[in-house]
Amino acid sequence: MNLKQLSQKLSLSPTTVSRALNGYPEVNEATRKRVAEAAERFNYRPNARAQTLATGKSKSIGHIISMSNQAELVNMVFSDFVAGAGLVYARHGYTMTLKIVPDDAELPAYRALSERGTVDGVIVQAPACNDPRIDCLSALNIPFVVHGRASDVATPYAWLDVNNQRAIDTLTTHLTDLGHRRIALVNGRETLDFAARRHAGFKAALNRSGGEVDPALMRSGDMSEPNGYDAAHALLSLTNPPTAFVASSVILALGVKRAVEERGLTPGRDVSIVCFDDDISYLPNAGHTPQFTAMRSSVRAAGARCAELLLAQISDPDIPPSAELWEAEFVQGRSSGPALPSRTGDRS
Repeated sequence: MNLKQLSQKLSLSPTTVSRALNGYPEVNEATRKRVAEAAERFNYRPNARAQTLATGKSKSIGHIISMSNQAELVNMVFSDFVAGAGLVYARHGYTMTLKIVPDDAELPAYRALSERGTVDGVIVQAPACNDPRIDCLSALNIPFVVHGRASDVATPYAWLDVNNQRAIDTLTTHLTDLGHRRIALVNGRETLDFAARRHAGFKAALNRSGGEVDPALMRSGDMSEPNGYDAAHALLSLTNPPTAFVASSVILALGVKRAVEERGLTPGRDVSIVCFDDDISYLPNAGHTPQFTAMRSSVRAAGARCAELLLAQISDPDIPPSAELWEAEFVQGRSSGPALPSRTGDRS
């Protein structure tokens, strides 16, 4: 059934039916309800192109991934974020437009989306400390929300972030309270803002406790299990290895755990491992006693909330940019315990 046929069944003009379906305020509630019920009864689905022309809205949200970051597409954290956002999009009749572009074409891709009107808004993920995408999107006057923050960007923008510095500070303090002094950090790429903040939290906790801030005990790279394994394997091979590890994700922590157990050591007894946990749906750090001691914050919930913030901005472009900082929850697991006397780092 098309719009004209639905209009005839209701004895209303096509314009009135279209406006009722698209939520125009001048259509009274009784008419809007009557049209919605008829559309459902007759299984009417509006033509997407016609709806875009009528409302000026594409009903699509853009996600652009550069080729150097295309591994994000198979990253469980990205997938869970998109799953959370996607549920909100679907609930409001939106779809997602995902584009992979060369690194030097990322900003032009945003400009093209804006000029063509192919999306109503954009979500920016994995911001760098000084991220050029924010100023670019601000100048284009297109609604956008950043998952994370960019420390060195002064332009006001909407964002949602977890308190990364406090989360890693809390985990590191947990280890120093257990007597650990030689503590390693296995982090994400520190050009990214979240990883820079986690590095800062790690150093702050060590400085406060009088622990050793040793650059030789710090590694950064992609957030993958093999990278966690390689980093831990190298660190455990040192003459004076760390007694504990802070991993920037549960994925890295699994690699660290594999390297620890490969040496016949027991996590939580011989070597402690703590991590940031994004509460990934398909990799839960759950149970009566979780596998890892961690700071937990759901990335799926963050995806849903970013989508809600963006759709609110699309609905009312005059609202001021929102900023939300979430606190992570400490979860005691089996992977942390007191430093053994022979592994405190106080060797002569």
